[in-house]
Amino acid sequence: MRQNPEFQVEIASHTDARGSDEYNLQLSQRRAKAVVEWLVKQGVARERLSPHGYGETKLVNKCINGVQCEETQHQLNRRTEFRIIGTSEISNSKPQAKPKTAPCDGCPF
Repeated sequence: MRQNPEFQVEIASHTDARGSDEYNLQLSQRRAKAVVEWLVKQGVARERLSPHGYGETKLVNKCINGVQCEETQHQLNRRTEFRIIGTSEISNSKPQAKPKTAPCDGCPF
């Protein structure tokens, strides 16, 4: 965030499928907002951050409601992801490094 101050970022939080859909949606939104608050305390401008809770709508495995899963499988669904959603122009006398446009090696996306 410090190296690329022009980036606008979505903070996307997710839950596992245990609990009600509504509860998980609210929980994930609270988690996303907590991450934003932490980043703001670290000096990141709030305007650059967009918190979004997805609840259990974007699971990374088969652990949907009613499916028996190991705890480690549920843990994979409890996550927060950072996604660049835009950039803003900033005036700065020193040149900024160009961000990579290709997917990174070893990234999970």
